[in-house]
Amino acid sequence: MTHSPPEPTSPDNRCQGCQQGQPLDFDFAFAYQPIVDLRDQSVFAHEALVRGINGEGAKTVLDRINDSNRYHFDQHCRTLAITHAAQLGIHSHLSINFMPNAVYRPELCIRSTLETARAQRFPLDRLIFETLESQHVDNYRHLTHILREYREFGFKTAIDDFGSGYSGLNLLADFQPDLIKLDMALIRDVDQDRVRQAIVRSLVTMCAELGVTVIAEGIESAGERDFLSDCGIFLMQGYWFAKPAFKALPEVPATAWKR
Repeated sequence: MTHSPPEPTSPDNRCQGCQQGQPLDFDFAFAYQPIVDLRDQSVFAHEALVRGINGEGAKTVLDRINDSNRYHFDQHCRTLAITHAAQLGIHSHLSINFMPNAVYRPELCIRSTLETARAQRFPLDRLIFETLESQHVDNYRHLTHILREYREFGFKTAIDDFGSGYSGLNLLADFQPDLIKLDMALIRDVDQDRVRQAIVRSLVTMCAELGVTVIAEGIESAGERDFLSDCGIFLMQGYWFAKPAFKALPEVPATAWKR
């Protein structure tokens, strides 16, 4: 059962960011990278990755974010990613990164996202909102509140770079997202590293018990792909399958699937 945000009929129904945030004075765009499903050689989702208007790296955009424009940047990221995805004809899930410290009241801050999804006819249950584990030790309760609210709206939730910070297991104890994305530092050369292999196997077992689906990101070799699939991880992302494509959907070569 999903619910809708309250209508903006009074000042109480406007969040702090709406009232105080500064508008953006720069533009940006997105590149899209597939998250593949090895079980049927399909694309499960595309992740929207922020880029400069001419394809410059994400840092050129993120370096311009500050406390005064963070709210409007986060809001524009959501609406622009959905709009461009609809224009590109994405029929998979769409994964969008969000900034918890730019969300004041999730039931209000989500309004423009819902309006854009409806206008673009993009199903809410195909939207994934992901956030980094490593950034939110200080915002732990606020983050779990946001994730619970987003689930109520019908979105899927994901924790990115799981294993890179210190709060992941604590977060998982209080809230079980739909997905976690294993940090690429755990994935790199995992087929040749018994310690990483033991950690990954343990995480897969734990997530299976909790009903959380595991995505492995940063796949760069056939050996990594094959070890992870043997562990029961079937959703993967990385250069082995496709690099992000600027304002486009990259193709996954047939050779990427073969053992």
